[in-house]
Amino acid sequence: MVSIEALSATLRSVAAPGMSPKALRAAVREKHPEASKKEVVRAAFHALIDSQSQDGRAIAALHGFALAERAPDDETTGPIGSRRKRILRRGAAEAVAA
Repeated sequence: MVSIEALSATLRSVAAPGMSPKALRAAVREKHPEASKKEVVRAAFHALIDSQSQDGRAIAALHGFALAERAPDDETTGPIGSRRKRILRRGAAEAVAA
């Protein structure tokens, strides 16, 4: 497992404006082949948060990469409140049957 600090330092050094997420990930994996996609994305967010005096264009490239490549499991998986709807429907069906 690669440290997030090492990955974020690498991301800061290789990020360039207009660089595609795939190219950025490939550049990081050249230096850290054992890094997973999830670790690289987390390091991109860390680099954004950690860098206060970096070039604005590089930060924009890192921000775009981090948002584009974030894993689907980082988001909610289902609609919020679906269980409540089932409970309400079941209660309405029991009231009709009675």
